[in-house]
Amino acid sequence: MNSFYVFSGKKIKRVFFLVVAAIFAAGVVYVESDNITVFSEGSPSAIYSVPTEKKLIALTFDISWGETRTQPILDILEQKGVKKSTFFLSSPWSKTHPDLVKKIADGGYEIGSHGHKHVNYSSLSDDEIRKQISTAHQILTDMTGKEPNLIRMPNGDFDKRVLTIAEQLNYKVIQWDTDSLDWKNPGVDTIVNRVMKKAHPGDIVLLHASDSCKQTHLALPIIIDQLRAQGYEFVTVSELLQQTEMNNKTIQDQAMMMEQIEAAAGF
Repeated sequence: MNSFYVFSGKKIKRVFFLVVAAIFAAGVVYVESDNITVFSEGSPSAIYSVPTEKKLIALTFDISWGETRTQPILDILEQKGVKKSTFFLSSPWSKTHPDLVKKIADGGYEIGSHGHKHVNYSSLSDDEIRKQISTAHQILTDMTGKEPNLIRMPNGDFDKRVLTIAEQLNYKVIQWDTDSLDWKNPGVDTIVNRVMKKAHPGDIVLLHASDSCKQTHLALPIIIDQLRAQGYEFVTVSELLQQTEMNNKTIQDQAMMMEQIEAAAGF
C-alpha cells in the first residue's frame, strides 16, 4: 500500500518561519553569551574586555607615583603614532605633577581615575569608599577640565560594595584581561611575550608608567610594533566600550526581527 502525506502550504510556511526564528534566536544567544563576560545582568560589575570581532585593543597605563617614567612612555606613544590610549591617574600624583597631567591631556589621551589613597577599597567603609572616589574625581576634574567616568581601583581591588558605590557615582570600573606584569620588572622579553601571547580583539592591556616599573618603556615599542603587525588598532577604553553598545543594538534589532517573523507566521 502506498502512503501519501499531504502538507498544506500554511503548515509549510509555519515550519519555515519557525526554523528561521530559531536561527535568529541562536544568534542572539551567541552574542549575549559574549556580553555576559563583560556586564552581568542585574548588578554592577567590572569590565575586563569587550566582545568584538574587530582587532581593537586598549593600552592602559596606571600611574600612582614617580616622575621619570611617564615622559618616556608619552614620547614612545608619540613616536609610534599611537594617539589613543587610557591613563588611570592617582589624584595625589596628579596634584604633584600637574605638568605631566597636562601633557597627557594635551596629547589627546583618555584620563581615568585611579582613586585617591592607594589602598584596597574593599577594606574601607561605604562612606570612605565614596569619599575616596569623590575626592579623586574632584581633583582630576579641576586639573583637566573634564569629569572622568572610568576608574581602576588601586591594586585592582574591589568587592560588590565598591562596584555599587562606583556605579552610583557614575563610574565604570575597568580591570584588564591582559596583565603585562611589568610592575614585577621580569625582563623586557618576558613583558613583550606575555602581552603578545594573551592579546585578543577587545582586550584591555594593563601597563604602568610609575617609577617602580623600569622596563615598560623598553618593552612598549616592541609591543606596539608586534600588535600592529598582527593588524591591531589602538583605541581608548571608552571607544572599546562603544563596541558593546553596538552589539547590544544588534541584539535588539535581531529580537525585533524575530517578533516580526513570528507575527508573520501567525504564532
